[in-house]
Amino acid sequence: MNTVAETHVRAPVAAPHATHKLKLLLKREFWEHKGGFLWAPLVAGGIFLLLSLMGAGVGEAFLRKAPDHARVNVEGGSFRINGLDLSQLTDKLGPEELREVGGVIDASLYMAASWPLIVLAFVVFFYCLSCLYDDRKDRSVLFWKSLPVSDRDTVLSKVVSAVVMAPALAILAGIVTMLGSLVLYSGLVLLHGGNPLTLLWGPASPLKVAGNMIASLPVYALWAMPTVGWLMLCSAWARSKAFLWAVMIPVFAGIFVTWFDMMKFFNLEATWFWKNIVARMLLMRGPGHLV
Repeated sequence: MNTVAETHVRAPVAAPHATHKLKLLLKREFWEHKGGFLWAPLVAGGIFLLLSLMGAGVGEAFLRKAPDHARVNVEGGSFRINGLDLSQLTDKLGPEELREVGGVIDASLYMAASWPLIVLAFVVFFYCLSCLYDDRKDRSVLFWKSLPVSDRDTVLSKVVSAVVMAPALAILAGIVTMLGSLVLYSGLVLLHGGNPLTLLWGPASPLKVAGNMIASLPVYALWAMPTVGWLMLCSAWARSKAFLWAVMIPVFAGIFVTWFDMMKFFNLEATWFWKNIVARMLLMRGPGHLV
């Protein structure tokens, strides 16, 4: 009895797409810098909420210690501080007053959301300054060069991490902090007999605030490019003390230009050089700056 051996021809495996490599490199950057990209903005937002809660507690203690005859005057009437009833205040507010209240609440929401974004500035600065320098210092760059990943893809993944991934996570943390502050304010309003939907959520524009923050991301990415490029250049070039090279070269260039008044050849003041060269290289200065 003859047996016929079956042979299976294995289909050729297609080369991985370039975007697949970039996705893997972005995951690598996230897991290696998860503390700065994710936890630092969240912790900053948590600190703001904790301080707000402590401030609310101090305010409540002050209100309860106020004399019974102490009153606050508002257009249309006066209200007792000790035992404040916000429902009475809400009844006295007209559409114009509610719009003004909404503007104040929106400003407080921006302030709450700014805490993770302030941390973002420091995270991105030191990430760009160390991302290539550390790879050379611990010689892990030799390992990555042995993989089928080009230097272009490696650098591109770090740029995208600095101008897109880290800001997106910080914006998300800012939105969470903003909503957390609204919940905290709602609890205070309920504590004093008010309706949060009428006094807070109605006049405020949390969706508009969140939308403005998200819309600022591509503008920030473009205006952060000079700073990111300069810091990564120093990270790739400096043999040691990358921070000093990155900071001192622009600063000494500004001092040199100011000392010899070199901008007069262009009919410009020395302050122009500091604002448009030094600040753009070090501070991500521009209209898209989120802080």
